[in-house]
Amino acid sequence: MFNIVFMGTPEFSVPSLNLMIEKFNVKAVVTQPDRPKGRGKKIIMPPIKNVAVEHNIPVYQPLRIRKDENLIKELVNIKPDFIVVVAFGQILPKEILDIPKYGCINLHASLLPKYRGAAPINFALINGETKTGNTTMMMAEGIDTGDMLLREEVEITENMTYGQLHDILSKNGATLLVKTIKNFNSIEHKKQEDSLSSYASMISKEMARINWEMTAKEINNLIRGLNPHPIARTEYNNIVMKIYEAKVLEKNVNNKPGTILNVSKEGIEVACLENTLLVTKVQIPGKKPLEVKEFIKGNTVEVGTLMC
Repeated sequence: MFNIVFMGTPEFSVPSLNLMIEKFNVKAVVTQPDRPKGRGKKIIMPPIKNVAVEHNIPVYQPLRIRKDENLIKELVNIKPDFIVVVAFGQILPKEILDIPKYGCINLHASLLPKYRGAAPINFALINGETKTGNTTMMMAEGIDTGDMLLREEVEITENMTYGQLHDILSKNGATLLVKTIKNFNSIEHKKQEDSLSSYASMISKEMARINWEMTAKEINNLIRGLNPHPIARTEYNNIVMKIYEAKVLEKNVNNKPGTILNVSKEGIEVACLENTLLVTKVQIPGKKPLEVKEFIKGNTVEVGTLMC
């Protein structure tokens, strides 16, 4: 049975670690440090650490892995067959990449070489892709540039959100990792075509602000790609309004983009550069997210007002 060192941090990594524990011998888990979270700034363990603790697996939490000489020595002593990396959040130095017998394998949530980087799931949705998937790859010193091992496609349906796609890729990726490790010696290593690559940067708060001078489809893709976090947002009467869900209406108008055209229990209809957007679920500060049909019972939304 292969000896594995697993490196990962967020919820996305959990199905992969669970399957690694079930199928192989996980000798250690490396994850990010515990950090404060939420309004109360309570110190929270990474999801991966919770799994490791439940299974009595040693956990290491380096602040900067490339400078942690003690951890590097521990990894050498473990003598892993593979280091498996799933959304760890730190770049591994060559010193660590060279440790395992067969190499370091990374699970990346895109069809490489498209969407290298930190937010491939978000950008697949934001850019209106109709398919994405997972790729297992050998890790190199660049960011998601190593040789590809296996790829598996996933269809993106019309109204799929980031949260839904995240869960599908997380679960499917765990199975793909097991398949990759079990068949490692017979899998062809394929170099990535750099000319076909694109980069998915980290999502910033600025990116979440809706520009109504975009088409309704583009805005809806942004909304889907940022749900459930950090959530697309706009301003209505100087109040930040988060938009969780919307629909594209094949209806063109001459109103200035951002103008509220109609308000009903069906939603808030807003003019866009092309077609209109029917906003169906919103949130304002201090309140819970609500379907528009519930929101308008206690809040006034005026036709003719400009979202900005």
